[in-house]
This record gives sequence, structure tokens and C-alpha cells, in this order.
Amino acid sequence: MPAGTDGVEPAYANRLTRRESLKLLAALAASAMLPALPAAASTPPAGPDGDAGHWPELDLQPITAEGYGKDPDLMTPPDTPWPLTLTPAQLSLLALLSDIIVPAEGKSPSASAVQVPSVVDEWVSAPYPDQQRDRLTILSALAWLDDEAALRFSRPFTALETAQQLAIIDDIAYYGEQTPRRFQRIAGAFSRLRNLVLAAYFCTPAGMEDIGYLGNVAIAGDYPGPTPEAYQHLDKVLAELGLSGFAYPVG
Repeated sequence: MPAGTDGVEPAYANRLTRRESLKLLAALAASAMLPALPAAASTPPAGPDGDAGHWPELDLQPITAEGYGKDPDLMTPPDTPWPLTLTPAQLSLLALLSDIIVPAEGKSPSASAVQVPSVVDEWVSAPYPDQQRDRLTILSALAWLDDEAALRFSRPFTALETAQQLAIIDDIAYYGEQTPRRFQRIAGAFSRLRNLVLAAYFCTPAGMEDIGYLGNVAIAGDYPGPTPEAYQHLDKVLAELGLSGFAYPVG
């Protein structure tokens, strides 16, 4: 997302239909790349120096949609099972952050180019417990970034120069023992945001191509069957388990 002439990021434009974003939501929910949701973090108590950092206290309206129910028809899902909740400003900030996390490189598109913000919007708008905990985490992180940008540079995060944006991100990019106390909570929230962005990206066709995933691709002609190397590996595993008698004869 190149910045506009006034330094403000252009508004993010969603190009996915709800069916497309719901398909990616389902893939994201099943993705092994998305770590299990950690317990909700609490605000770090002030230490001797009193520097636990700032944290936005959000008053979010509850999500009241019922979702798919217990017996969903996944072949013909409803077009709008629940309303999307991120504002245009939140989506534009999320798009900028997504492209910092996954920038365009070579033939690989950036995260916003493959509509990752729309997938995250679908995720945090879904009326399920894990997604709603993520909603509070992600929206708090977005609000924190604008608050921090205002404190440091008196401008919203999307209006900052790239060097100023990266100076903030560098402070919160990773959570660990070396993370300053005032950045510990936002570093944990940003880690969750980064995991969502990365998992969503690699659920898209472009992301799967980027990592060389070849699943769901039709094979022209007759199925060639497993390679000799695959058979050798299987025979070895079966032998180690004492199950050589169950090996299929080759040929």
C-alpha cells in the first residue's frame, strides 16, 4: 500500500465476496500455522518505576449474531451469516501493518494485495469465543498503535513516515525477556496479530503458491502412484513397528 502524497495511507479496498472471505476464514480456522489462542493477557501491574505502559480501554459492542449453528450447510453457506465489524480506518491501518509483516517480494504479492485484512475482519467479526477474544486483542493493538503514534509524533500511525512507523514496530515486534516493561502487553498482542496475518496469507492461493504447496491440483493422465522412495520409507516404518506383513507388494 504506497502512501498518498499527503503521507496518509489510501483507504483499503475489499475485493472479496463474503463467500470468498468465508472460505478463507474456514481455512484459517483449520490452519496448523495459527497457534492455539493463548489465555487473555492482563494489564501488567506497575513496577517500582511505575512504567507499565499505556493501554487502551475499549468499550466494544458485543457480537450478537448466532453464527452457523450446530448443523451448518457448508456447501451452500449463507451470504452474510454475521456483519463485518472493522471500520474503514481500522482496515486501512490493518492493511498497512499486514504489508509490514508480509511485504511484496519478487513475484510474491503483499498481504493486503491478497486481501488478508478482509480475512482478519471476517475472523474478528465471527461470533465465537476464540474469535471474540482475538477481536479485543486485535482492536486494542490497533488503538495502541494510534495512541503511541500520537504520543511520539502527534499524528495517526498511517500518517507517519515509514521510518517513524518502523521505529514503533521495532519496539513491539517480538515479545521476550528483553522486551521493555512498557511494551510487554502490546508485544504480546502484536504477536497474535502477526500470527493471524501470516496464517491468513498462507491460506490464500498466492500464499500457498509462495510456499510451494501443490495440493488440490489435478494430475493429468493416469495416477502414477507412490515413488519407489516412498515405498521404501513406508516399508522401513512398517518394519520398525513390526508390521512388515501389512506392506503392499510393489509391481
